[in-house]
Amino acid sequence: MLKSLHLENFTVFPDVELSFGKNLNVIIGENGAGKTHILKAAYAAIAVSAARAKNGATEIPSKAQIQSALAQKLLTVFRPDGLGRLVRRARGRGKCLLSYTFDRRELDLTFTFSTVAKTEVTVEAMPTAREEKLPVFLPTRELLTIAPGFVALYETTHLSFEETWRDTCLLLEAPLARGPRERQIKDLLGPLEAAMGGKVEVDKAGRFYLNADSGSMEMHLVAEGLRKLAMVARLIATGSLLDKGYLFWDEPESNLNPRIIKTVARTVMQVAQSGIQVFIGTHSLFLLRELHILQTQEFVESDTRCFGLHIQRDGAVSVRQGKTMDDVGDVAALDEDLLQSDRYVNTEMGLIPEPSDTQPDEEGGN
Repeated sequence: MLKSLHLENFTVFPDVELSFGKNLNVIIGENGAGKTHILKAAYAAIAVSAARAKNGATEIPSKAQIQSALAQKLLTVFRPDGLGRLVRRARGRGKCLLSYTFDRRELDLTFTFSTVAKTEVTVEAMPTAREEKLPVFLPTRELLTIAPGFVALYETTHLSFEETWRDTCLLLEAPLARGPRERQIKDLLGPLEAAMGGKVEVDKAGRFYLNADSGSMEMHLVAEGLRKLAMVARLIATGSLLDKGYLFWDEPESNLNPRIIKTVARTVMQVAQSGIQVFIGTHSLFLLRELHILQTQEFVESDTRCFGLHIQRDGAVSVRQGKTMDDVGDVAALDEDLLQSDRYVNTEMGLIPEPSDTQPDEEGGN
């Protein structure tokens, strides 16, 4: 598992250290606060560590191999014009540092790069082993509808999509897992298939379908919220989200109605309890409350950490962290939800009038 991540002068973070929980990690912040940057920074390093024979990698990677692979992964995951664009903006030259510690100390990694770097990083602390399983990154958009043929197209043409899409499509196209794990897979898939009203299947051409009692339906015709559940179901069925590994999920609540969000929350908790270390980025009060309810009532042993991202006046982002939402301070995106609830209740009770869109100020202006 990833125990901690130290970011120094990386994008919007001057100097933060995040200490992660074994099961679930929830990163909370408004748009522009850097939620996705944290997810991608963690994902990129683990993905490089888990790559084995590809591109000439050896079982114990050399420093040159690690430096080249890290630089390439950061460029394809973040898509900057050059690596130096990921260094926090400041006068003059500078450099950023990213440092990772794991429960297996032989995986620990630290590297830096400067504002003038194009495709180069400098590894300061080398891992002496490789991660055993590829991490999973789920973007805000579902990928089942574009997966057929996407990897081949990505690797033979210049596409402006970040490489997390390509990585996840590869995992979605993997064959189904067999053997002793099938019982565990069935238990995890049960609630998802009930919510979707069917099972995910793939034809010989690699196209995905939802097979329900009424017949098969092309995945393009399925509601987007259900397609996101189907994506998770497929990754469980192939073994990518089973036993151990990492799941990074950016705004899982995106384009989902509350009923489906409840199913997503339960799935997140179940996957985290099955041995996968889960990281999600969100600004959904509904999802956060649902996770809190599940953790309090059913998953009481879950080792969970919450991280509140706070944008300062100079644009820098600070982080408050703890075991619950109450430990991370007031996050603006969540405050607006709460304030709206108060305004709505007061309006319905007739305690205050509904404010108009425009009101003259004290001097008669607008």
